[in-house]
Amino acid sequence: MTTAMLIFAGLAAVLHALFFCVQSLWFIKKKLYRRFGIDNAEDAEKMRVIFFNQGFYNLFLAVGAGLGIALLMGGDPVVGRTLLLFCCGSMLGAAIVLIISKPELMRAAAIQGTAPALAIVCFLLS
Repeated sequence: MTTAMLIFAGLAAVLHALFFCVQSLWFIKKKLYRRFGIDNAEDAEKMRVIFFNQGFYNLFLAVGAGLGIALLMGGDPVVGRTLLLFCCGSMLGAAIVLIISKPELMRAAAIQGTAPALAIVCFLLS
């Protein structure tokens, strides 16, 4: 189960690094800001700083999960597991908040929360 936990946590980290890119680096592209329900470039520009900030939250969670994996595999399993559980729990918590606050974004929340949820389940079963 530890291997499965590492795989799901790694996938969660990669996805959250990608979310960082979408929100902080590429957000102003029409194809991307429209996915967030923003209709025009003027409104996207107004929201840009908020998405830029949100992207960094995702990056920090991705880095934390990656560091947790490295520590777990590198000989400090207690700190590694703790960091992985914190980061994956935060990712899952954010997905749950998204579902509660805007149920029509269930698909986005599932993308955001499935891998960290599976990592947590694997941890609990190991």
